[in-house]
Amino acid sequence: MEEGTTLYFLAGVTASGKSELALEWAESRDAEILSCDSIAIFRGMDLGSAKPTPGERMRVPHHGLDLVEVSQGYDVSQYERYARQVVTDARTRGRALLVVGGSGFYLQSFFEPIIDEVEVTDEIRRQVVDLHETQGIFGLVDRLKELNGGEPLDLDEKNPQRLQRALERCLGSGLKLSELRERFQSLPTPYPSFRKECIWLDRTDEDLAERIEARTKAMIRAGLVEETESLIGQGFLANHSAYSSVGYREAHAFLRNEISRTDLVPSICRSTRKLVAKQRKWFRKRFPVESRLLLDASSIVRADELKWCSGT
Repeated sequence: MEEGTTLYFLAGVTASGKSELALEWAESRDAEILSCDSIAIFRGMDLGSAKPTPGERMRVPHHGLDLVEVSQGYDVSQYERYARQVVTDARTRGRALLVVGGSGFYLQSFFEPIIDEVEVTDEIRRQVVDLHETQGIFGLVDRLKELNGGEPLDLDEKNPQRLQRALERCLGSGLKLSELRERFQSLPTPYPSFRKECIWLDRTDEDLAERIEARTKAMIRAGLVEETESLIGQGFLANHSAYSSVGYREAHAFLRNEISRTDLVPSICRSTRKLVAKQRKWFRKRFPVESRLLLDASSIVRADELKWCSGT
């Protein structure tokens, strides 16, 4: 296999230490980093996403950060197209690329098809937007259930952006969601000419709980509440994916006097631990078992000692 046809993936749960290890590895290899974080794509969402600092970005070129305004929607299909261009450009320059993050759906775009060939016209988009504006989420769900003949939707029915995209694809194709998912399975695997080397970083429950609490307190001290307040003025509340993300939704609840300052850190920590449980479930299902690197508080891992495992 020719040089430059390997993609490296350092994935893992929130607060596991991915960023520090990624920086060390990429710096030692003169490599670049592609963020795989569905929140870090938004400008201004810096503290809650633990976005790399300007100094860290000077050490290693980063991609996938600050792609759109916080008021704008952004989905995995847009990320897939963006990432493909980053991969192509890095390969052209002969640079190794390290994909870093914990957003499962975005990571999935490197290993499984996530985009079909359904054509969605402007008219269909307008119909779906009108339905959402006049009937809300319940209108979207009811229309999807009608088109799917009562079959389970297998969607987050509280996420209007996911519901709108699903409805657009059903209307554009004339197919049920289950039929569209079957078509996915026949599509080619992404990046077929690349070898994929993977590690997913995890920590013991005790160590991770301590790290989550320390990180949360640091975010609050650095101004997470103030950042959230500023984002509200930038259209943050119009973007479900943004305002419902861990840390920001709790800060927003605090600003609405729904939780106290005393409850803010415990609330964020609880939500973060729930997110970790979901991430672990995804990694166990999608990543090679032997690629799991489990650490505790006493663990010392050097980037040059990482043992990569081949992914599918």
